[in-house]
Amino acid sequence: MTLILLAAGLGSRYGGLKQLEPVGPAGETLMDYSIFDARRAGFDRVIFIIRRDFEDAFRASVANRYAATGLRVELAFQSHDDLPAPFTRPAERQKPWGTAHALLAARDLLDAPFVVINADDFYGLESFQNHALFFNSTGRNRFAMAGYQLADTLSPHGTVARGVCKAGDKNQLLSIREHHKIRALEGACPHAPQAEDIADPANPVRFTGREPVSLNNWAFTPEAIPLLSDYFADWLADHHADLKAECYLPSAVDHFIANGLATVTVLPTRGPWFGVTYKEDLPAVQSQIAALHAAGHYPPVLWE
Repeated sequence: MTLILLAAGLGSRYGGLKQLEPVGPAGETLMDYSIFDARRAGFDRVIFIIRRDFEDAFRASVANRYAATGLRVELAFQSHDDLPAPFTRPAERQKPWGTAHALLAARDLLDAPFVVINADDFYGLESFQNHALFFNSTGRNRFAMAGYQLADTLSPHGTVARGVCKAGDKNQLLSIREHHKIRALEGACPHAPQAEDIADPANPVRFTGREPVSLNNWAFTPEAIPLLSDYFADWLADHHADLKAECYLPSAVDHFIANGLATVTVLPTRGPWFGVTYKEDLPAVQSQIAALHAAGHYPPVLWE
């Protein structure tokens, strides 16, 4: 099984390369914890998707530390210019093309089941174990996602983007909708953890807080790649001239479901999950990581 880490993002809200922020007692990054947990769940190959100009710093700071672990480590490079014909990058385009396009950067390396995650989130061992069990029974065009509760994924320091899901019988994903400015509802408490999307302040979208959300923790088989390639080409036909538009994996998955191209199972995941969206999130993440070490979930040093 292969783990793919999306590490090419610019970190615009964060203000830097948050993928390399130390959060563990020996300077471990959030990527280190995901890889450590995935390895414990049976994954033996890791692909990092990064920017080409980030390669030297990334090899020195991250990839080389796994050389003696037995993991197979590879890099793939997301490029603004990697577009299907007849499209070419507008000269003014600065933003990446999004997470769906990022995954396609590894398309020539994928011939077995794989999980794709964000490099700057902590997902926990359970999510990787659930995916490993899912792969044991999956078939063609049957995919899965780790589903976390919305209320457990908010930041006290600003709004967050989440793919809010609806699931049916046997946890089959029915739809997923991107909401880009979700915050905890003022006055919410653990017993009533409501949230709201304030993208339109005059008409906020309210949530109970118990909805399952996608945090870009997906389990795919190789059949996802041609589906994703077709979706991205169609997306470009509609959005190529929009210099800020991005093609997101959750939107692609929603398209697969709506058009009967794939089924997706929501794997309920208790967590913990946490991420570094804003610099102000970092101390809390470091504290949570320290608590997991103290409780024995991780050894004093992940990688000797």
